[in-house]
Amino acid sequence: MGKPTGFMETGRELPHKRPIVERVKDWKEYQLPLEPDHLKNQASRCMDCGIPFCHMGCPLGNIIPDWNDLVYRDRWQEAIERLHATNNFPEFTGRLCPAPCENSCTLNLDVYSQPVTIKQIEVSIIDHAWKEGWVKPLPPHKLTGKKVAVVGSGPAGLACAQQLARVGHKVTVFERADRIGGLLRYGIPEFKMEKRHVDRRMEQMKVEGVEFKTNANIGHNVPVEDLKKNFDAIVLCGGATQARNLPIAGRELKGVYYAMEYLPQSNKVQEGDKVESQIHAKDKHVVILGGGDTGADCIGTAHRQGAKSVTSLELLPKPPATRAGNNPWPEWARILRVAPAHEEGGEILYSVSTKQFLGENGILKKLQIIKVEWIPQPAGPPKLQEIEGSEFEIPADLVFLAMGFTGPEKNPLFEKLGIELDQRSNVKADANKMTNVPGVFVAGDMTRGQSLIVWAIAEGRTAAKGVDQWLMGETTLVAPL
Repeated sequence: MGKPTGFMETGRELPHKRPIVERVKDWKEYQLPLEPDHLKNQASRCMDCGIPFCHMGCPLGNIIPDWNDLVYRDRWQEAIERLHATNNFPEFTGRLCPAPCENSCTLNLDVYSQPVTIKQIEVSIIDHAWKEGWVKPLPPHKLTGKKVAVVGSGPAGLACAQQLARVGHKVTVFERADRIGGLLRYGIPEFKMEKRHVDRRMEQMKVEGVEFKTNANIGHNVPVEDLKKNFDAIVLCGGATQARNLPIAGRELKGVYYAMEYLPQSNKVQEGDKVESQIHAKDKHVVILGGGDTGADCIGTAHRQGAKSVTSLELLPKPPATRAGNNPWPEWARILRVAPAHEEGGEILYSVSTKQFLGENGILKKLQIIKVEWIPQPAGPPKLQEIEGSEFEIPADLVFLAMGFTGPEKNPLFEKLGIELDQRSNVKADANKMTNVPGVFVAGDMTRGQSLIVWAIAEGRTAAKGVDQWLMGETTLVAPL
């Protein structure tokens, strides 16, 4: 604990964002760094709370009080060593994680909700470390002779691959897209995380011995048999990318797309690619169905493409500004959160449901919407009920379905490997992340369902530990799960 009175003397301070009128004209990250003196003051607010609930609230088990204290004492190199001990990619989590650690911070106990700015301190540590040249490849001292195939290059696959390479296994990462990164590359817009951060980690991992193969779709253009024949272990990290559909009247109209049909195209353009027949929002009335992070990504992208209007539809009621009585600390606070993309404009309609897509000559023109209410039940969750006579229409040239994901996509590799799935179509795994097939492991959303980036990295680290233990009979790898 750096300063015993810090949390009483200093209030919570977040970094400034680039002005809206400026940032919607480009694709650069919207957040500005916090000045060093201000950051030190923020780190001083971390209190000696006895039980570090922030640490317990982090799936990675990040030792948050330690690196807060080190930042306060200007011991930055020690801070990044402590941070890297539990997190392979803090520049990813520091930009993309919703920070359950801050929800669990003891300073969140009162109604004012002024937790330590953990997420900002985290990203500042790693950005400072890259700037100072402290982040270097860690190749193994010796090779084991074992080969591991990692299928999927999202955060779970990258974390797993890096851990395994560092203990001497020969790791090959297979990615079906044309570039490495999974949803980090083609799901997260550039304005939330510039892809130079992914590229920089790729270069580090290559020096550590990881081989990357793109345009390699296992079970399609790469036979499953090749993996079984050429590798001692396989780790499935393909994510949960089967998008939830809305099969109502008019779904077939041109103009209705999944969010993940739209966002990757925009990211490809930012990479310098030419995308034929790109879905583009310029001068269009854009409607997003779904109020989560993917929906916000669509909002920010539509603004930067010059949309005429942007409207978000949310089935649930508008969340409260502060915790409700049935949502106590340190639970995840179910409160209203405003993403930077929401600040840039547009409208959010709560407690509404889409009845049908309306169009002319096969092209989307409008949405018919109805208001809904949630009726409390004596037992179980509230019941959704439409409000009779509340239908209305709004103009819509483009609709993006951002209603979450239902599990991993169907892939012939499951059947060819003999992998068992659970009732939700996720891959079954034991505590070491091994499937029912010896030597075949799984990590990330493919086994736990759609989740957070911190869970993906945690799962990747856990799978790596399981693989190393299985291959070598012992392991020095550390994992949080």
